[in-house]
Amino acid sequence: MSLAKITIVPPIYQRIMTKFPQNFTFCFAYGSGVKKQLNNDGKENMIDLVFAVKDPVTWHQANLQINPSHYSGLKYLGHELIARYQRNIGAKIYFNTLVNVDDCLVKYGVVAIEDIITDLLEWSHLYLAGRLHKPVEIIKKPLDSELQTALQLNLQSAVHAALLTLPESFSEYEFYHTISNLSYLGDFRMIFGENRNKVNNIVKAQMPNFRSLYKPFLLHLHDYIDFPMIKDNNVLTDNHTDILVSPDHSKYCAQDVSPLARLHHLNQLPRWPQKLLTRYWNKGNFRQDTEDVLRAIAYDPDCGTIVSQRINEIVWKSSVSQSLKCILTAGIVKSVKYSSKKIKKMVF
Repeated sequence: MSLAKITIVPPIYQRIMTKFPQNFTFCFAYGSGVKKQLNNDGKENMIDLVFAVKDPVTWHQANLQINPSHYSGLKYLGHELIARYQRNIGAKIYFNTLVNVDDCLVKYGVVAIEDIITDLLEWSHLYLAGRLHKPVEIIKKPLDSELQTALQLNLQSAVHAALLTLPESFSEYEFYHTISNLSYLGDFRMIFGENRNKVNNIVKAQMPNFRSLYKPFLLHLHDYIDFPMIKDNNVLTDNHTDILVSPDHSKYCAQDVSPLARLHHLNQLPRWPQKLLTRYWNKGNFRQDTEDVLRAIAYDPDCGTIVSQRINEIVWKSSVSQSLKCILTAGIVKSVKYSSKKIKKMVF
């Protein structure tokens, strides 16, 4: 769903927003408590929010005065230390979890504008960038032109990364599943702590929103991809195969998988995946520059696997460091409660 089309904020979020300092630039809600997922009505799920702010020190200072109970024992060390902890460890976001706001169970994160822009443009952590690969609820649209551009480029990067890892032909469902999986495959929580069918449940329940979100970028790739299903929004579901098919029964999209096409996609990847590809190809010695490395990888039959593994490295590192960080931001008791909720979803 494009940011420009979102003009109405649901009342529940309007009420929640009044409980926080208003000096934030951008805010979005995500997760199963916000967007429908298969086998999950969302009624008892926590609402996940992210506030992007210009000055984390000032924001935490104000929020500690309004909502001191939201914080763990770190609050006794002061707002300046909280802001430094936010920006110097993990994925540069600070979460308060399992808090009651206007009779809703909420988890909210705070991130500096410059840090979220870096993640969106470079995939330095692929943490917030990965969450924004999927449909979200925009609570406050960004007025910052740099952030607006970064949000769009993040989606564009996801398209190029997904195409690199997909075969010559694939279904629309497989395309959006691959995009959603970019930020999940390397996440250690998918080993233990998350529902194994999480990505499938997200994509199948949100197909119209995925189409709306990615159609503009697909239309600009006509030289590299034949995506017939974006030409008609009246897509039907074949209940026998559980694969989305278009009215003319064209189940599959096709893409150019030549080295030249791959090189185009590789050149459009963000800085950190390109950096890791160069390091991998040179085995840490950096004998070839990035341009030469990407050209060589484009001709490698295992190009898709190589790209996927490098992206997984980014996600693994950020998911581990951020999860460890959240033990202190949430506190031991809330950390145990939050983890138990995740495990319950995984098992049941």
